[in-house]
Amino acid sequence: MCTLEKRGGVFILTLTGDNEHWIGPTFISSFLSLLAQVKSQATRGSVLLTTSHGRFFSNGFDLPWALTAASKSAATDRILHLVHIFKQVAAALLSLPMPTIAAVSGHASAAGFILALYHDYLLMRRDKGFLYMSEIDMGLHFPDYVAALMRSKISSASVRRDVLLAGMKINGETATKLGIADAAYNGEETLMDGAVAMAETLAKRKWDGEVYAEIRKSLYPEMCSLLNEPSSKM
Repeated sequence: MCTLEKRGGVFILTLTGDNEHWIGPTFISSFLSLLAQVKSQATRGSVLLTTSHGRFFSNGFDLPWALTAASKSAATDRILHLVHIFKQVAAALLSLPMPTIAAVSGHASAAGFILALYHDYLLMRRDKGFLYMSEIDMGLHFPDYVAALMRSKISSASVRRDVLLAGMKINGETATKLGIADAAYNGEETLMDGAVAMAETLAKRKWDGEVYAEIRKSLYPEMCSLLNEPSSKM
């Protein structure tokens, strides 16, 4: 599901396994376990870089698993369970004591888009991949903590409208112009080179991780409240 590599102060967490990197219970458990490992090994100058193998960064919640339930109500229960336990991933990234970068080398849909957006920096490929909130097209509701993330990270009301109410698919170049992504690169290798370079630059600052996490949380009080994360120690 996920692997972890450490290069100096940079932790590289890679989504592996099935090409679509569905976010199900096993994925969430694996991701949280590696985040806990990163946190336990963190020092001044640590940075997390999350990336993936294959065509998808992540295609979102594991709906194929949910739909194998014995009934429609049981499938709904499984989806609601994913919504609930994914909050732990959001809270862990929000409170992680280091800068975080998502290098999105493929499609990031629904919860996959959300996973990327919970990082401090979002980098994409210019030539392939898109960001896409598919809920409007699939007839699904947004959790409150997802809506709060969108309000916090996408400043333009018209862009939020197009993302959430029109299901707009956003490539790397457009995402950069709209301020959703920080940069777009030509090709997967160039993307990773750029992401690693950014991570190494951030690592050189050797910030106090706990201070970094507290300042991050202070920027997003609504998200902290919904995720039950104290927004400040003061």
